[in-house]
Amino acid sequence: MFDKSVFNYQGLEVKVSDYANDGILDILNHAIQGSEGGLRFSLQNIAPRIEAYKDQIRFVSLYRKNQITGTVGSCFRISGQGPLRYPTSYLRYLAFQSTYQSDLNWRKRREAHIKPEKDDSFKQKTLEIFSKPHMLDLNNVFEGDKHIMYAFVESMNERSKNLVHQAGYDYIRSFLTVAFSRFSPKPDKRVEKLRDEEKGKMELLLQEFYRDYSFFSTEYSFFGNKYYVLKEGDEIIAGVSTIPSVYKVYDVPGIWGWVMMKVLPKIPYFRRLFRPGEFRYLVFDAIFCKKGREAVLADLFESACAAEGFHTGLTWLDDRSELYDKIRTGVRMGSLNRMLNAKPGLVYTKFINLSQKEKDLFYDAPAYISGFDFS
Repeated sequence: MFDKSVFNYQGLEVKVSDYANDGILDILNHAIQGSEGGLRFSLQNIAPRIEAYKDQIRFVSLYRKNQITGTVGSCFRISGQGPLRYPTSYLRYLAFQSTYQSDLNWRKRREAHIKPEKDDSFKQKTLEIFSKPHMLDLNNVFEGDKHIMYAFVESMNERSKNLVHQAGYDYIRSFLTVAFSRFSPKPDKRVEKLRDEEKGKMELLLQEFYRDYSFFSTEYSFFGNKYYVLKEGDEIIAGVSTIPSVYKVYDVPGIWGWVMMKVLPKIPYFRRLFRPGEFRYLVFDAIFCKKGREAVLADLFESACAAEGFHTGLTWLDDRSELYDKIRTGVRMGSLNRMLNAKPGLVYTKFINLSQKEKDLFYDAPAYISGFDFS
């Protein structure tokens, strides 16, 4: 393990580490995700998820007089296939005190040619780290290599959008939250947990299914050994990875958000689906379905919920992907999805040493939104 200083200035110091120390865990456990007017929540299982990244995660942390004031995690993986295959780093676990968050008027200051203060220069140096993955001490990642760094940002979160803009990231795709729910989920005899000897076969099916997606990786597809498949005979018709997760929800936007926060928890059946104080749900990840059989996904999701003891599942899908369109129009997702009015998430990327032709592919290809990274 390491925890090294990258640079410092007048009591401010930036460190890079390959583990989450007590200070990092404390600031993450107390961070509220989201923005005013949008979905606001906190994660409840941070430490075990960080552990699952093993040696592929780095934290860039800001300290003031030796006290941590913010941190960002960078998760490394090789993702995509064919011309979309690159070393990539996904940014998550963003938590900064308000003093160091992005100023909403940064564009106006830049356009007015106002000379930046020294602390702005320090901030820019910090942001540059998220364009220079070789500074994160990752194995076999060197300056001059082709690399893509990317982040998912809520469309209403102006501070986060301004922050990634300042770091030189570009918007390429958008995605939506999709919910599944059943008051009393029932098992389906066609559904079973994937056997160890079938993982190689399932991995090939997933690679074929997502061959045209950017950022797809099977690295966490079988996390926790909770991958369920729906079979007809010996043929796998559909599959899904299920990751038990918990949010504490503080606010959901819109009229249905008010209903979910104030009304549903008081109604016996609906409180099975949503409780703000402890919103328990399954993350649905690495979804697979044989072409033309998308309707069976409802049976698969319901049976997986029954097996794991949950009433609700969440997944995140590129809103211009065929899978999103098929689920939206042909899969019985339940009442919670009809009430959910989540704003789009945005995919921002920093292309490092890629040609314009290589970059253009990512604007046209659907993005794979890893459920594991949201769990």
